[in-house]
Amino acid sequence: MKGSGSARSRQMAILRHLKNAGRASVEELADAFTATPQTIRKDLNTLADAGEILRFHGGATLVAGTEYTHFVARAEIARAEKEQIGRRVAAEIPNNSSLLINSGTTTTAIVPHLRQHVGLKIMTDSVDLANLLRSCTGVEVMVPAGVVRASDGAILGNDAVEYIRNFRADIGIIGAAAIAEDGALLDYDVREASVTRAIMVAARNVFLVADSSKFGRAAPFCFGDLAQVDQLISDKGCPEPLRALCAAKDVSLVS
Repeated sequence: MKGSGSARSRQMAILRHLKNAGRASVEELADAFTATPQTIRKDLNTLADAGEILRFHGGATLVAGTEYTHFVARAEIARAEKEQIGRRVAAEIPNNSSLLINSGTTTTAIVPHLRQHVGLKIMTDSVDLANLLRSCTGVEVMVPAGVVRASDGAILGNDAVEYIRNFRADIGIIGAAAIAEDGALLDYDVREASVTRAIMVAARNVFLVADSSKFGRAAPFCFGDLAQVDQLISDKGCPEPLRALCAAKDVSLVS
């Protein structure tokens, strides 16, 4: 990515970078494109004015409607931490229970650890996750109607939300694109935010699965607050401010 080229070609390269990374700071982009921070700020302002990105202090992120970061690229971010989280979540799930699991790379990491469970009924808003779950002999899998997002197989739309509202599951397992410093739970896609919000309402117990890098990040749509979560399952790097926030909001933390 070295070499700035013309302003427009650099801006398009910045947009591609954000589609892979989700967000980036001015300093990161300046280093990646061998440009000054002032130049990068101008590029980000141009992209923001065109409605292609969302600016925040010191950097930028994608906006809803921009292609969501590809699933394969996201799966490689904090891979070891997601594996650790997946194992710990599975240990919290009893046999013969009903689950709602939303689309995401962290939630997908749970699947390999469910193969010894029996009597599970799982509804998921992801065709990819459903395909993985169907190989688990002790699992009955359900999916809602809706529009399938090409980048990661998430099922979105009003039909999916209405279908989820029919459930009263034992456990809802959700991910988040970001956890704000005040505890707001955030996503890049307003449609996925609606689906996740429905899962939270339909579950008697809500598990949030998020690696420690999600804390303090930015995304444009809020689907809930940490106070609405019963348990946060994170990794050993969970920062102290997030631990304190869990304590303040009476959220059980597994890390």
